[in-house]
Amino acid sequence: MRKTELLIPAGSLDVLKTAVVYGADAVYIGGEAFGLRAKAKNFSMEEIREGIAFAHEKGVKVYITANILAHNDDLTGVEEYFEELKETGLDALIISDPGVFAIAKRIMPDLEIHISTQANNTNYGTYLFWHQLGAKRVVSARELSLAEIKEIRSRIPEDMEIESFIHGAMCISYSGRCLLSNFMSGRDANQGACTHPCRWKYSIVEEKRPGEYMPVYENERGTYIFNSKDLCMIEYIPEMMEAGIDSFKIEGRMKTALYVATVARTYRKAIDDYNKDPEIYRANMEWYRSEIGKCTYREFTTGFYFGKPDSTTQIYNNNTYVKNYTYLGTIEAVDERGFARTSQKNKFTVGETIEVMKPDGRNLEVVVKAIYDEEGISQESAPHPQQTLYVDLDVEMEPYDILRRSEME
Repeated sequence: MRKTELLIPAGSLDVLKTAVVYGADAVYIGGEAFGLRAKAKNFSMEEIREGIAFAHEKGVKVYITANILAHNDDLTGVEEYFEELKETGLDALIISDPGVFAIAKRIMPDLEIHISTQANNTNYGTYLFWHQLGAKRVVSARELSLAEIKEIRSRIPEDMEIESFIHGAMCISYSGRCLLSNFMSGRDANQGACTHPCRWKYSIVEEKRPGEYMPVYENERGTYIFNSKDLCMIEYIPEMMEAGIDSFKIEGRMKTALYVATVARTYRKAIDDYNKDPEIYRANMEWYRSEIGKCTYREFTTGFYFGKPDSTTQIYNNNTYVKNYTYLGTIEAVDERGFARTSQKNKFTVGETIEVMKPDGRNLEVVVKAIYDEEGISQESAPHPQQTLYVDLDVEMEPYDILRRSEME
């Protein structure tokens, strides 16, 4: 069995550190240009250096996305950007465009290059093509089944790596290549500015009856005709490993620290349990299912892995997420009194029961004993987002512990 990497997304420096602490083997991030998540906070060059140093200190790799489909005007900027990046100590670039690939090979000839899913990698011939050009890894198209990935593994060199998505949002478009956002809002998804029009509500208009909007029905389930369920393969770790996949990739560079921590910790434990003993993995399945359901999601599907998706993989009646827990904050430090400092994300109050989520897998139910502002003034609640607070939870706290509140009745 090949060693399996758990690859976690991060849209900011704080989330990168969370991903590292909660179990990532590698983290993928975007700089301020040429990645496909222009609306994420993304990383300045200084933050890239700090993030890489933090990750490397913990034995974790950092990959940087440069996976836009480049236009002529992009190429000069790509060269300048790569010249800066080569001094940061990054472990790999994720690229989809052959022109950008050629620039990377010229400027950083010894750096690993991973070919993005945006390059539509659907067959072993494509893998061999990129291997001959010097790519170390290819990210499989989401449209591949596990059987197809297993055949690719059997037909490519042993040292070539396969990366595949194991969890997260699914694009309605082909391998993430989408013109819908560009057409509807002028913001190009293939340049990193997707507005997610696939989640919008649609009606149709008959040309001779303008202004008369008729809903679009799919088997009378509603109008969200493009809205895919989220991928979740927590129950199929053995099948993913047996297919010969080297890296299990989580989608979500726009997600919160709570989402990243929840998914990273759950898949970390599932992978480690299975490697230790498949019986332990099977015995802990209810815990995995319970924990993965504590992050925001859209209902789950196995995507294309066991065959072509059908109508059951779409959500036709709404575009809302299932939200079982609310993110309250991440612990930044603990003072001499044992009070935890946090930058508050959502409101909570003294006397309220909340949960402390720890990297080691424990979830501690605690009562908020007291809340103080930066001046030491006692507060009954924490009503203002981003306010720095000191919280007495009467339990041992550590940096990177996460505070969350259950919204389940």
